[in-house]
Amino acid sequence: MGNDRPGCLVGLLKLFLLDKLFDWLQGRFGFGKGTCGGIGCGVILLILSTILVCSVVFGTDWFDLF
Repeated sequence: MGNDRPGCLVGLLKLFLLDKLFDWLQGRFGFGKGTCGGIGCGVILLILSTILVCSVVFGTDWFDLF
């Protein structure tokens, strides 16, 4: 009753949207497109997307359908 974590469908939607955002950012700023402050923008995007994916995966209740 007091569980306010999102269900599995919301988690899957977040992962889908995160994938589309990551693909778009990689196409515009990713590996081979220059550098950001001395290190590749692709590495920065990879680290940020990994952190976001972990937050979605570990914050989602995969057994709650709605």
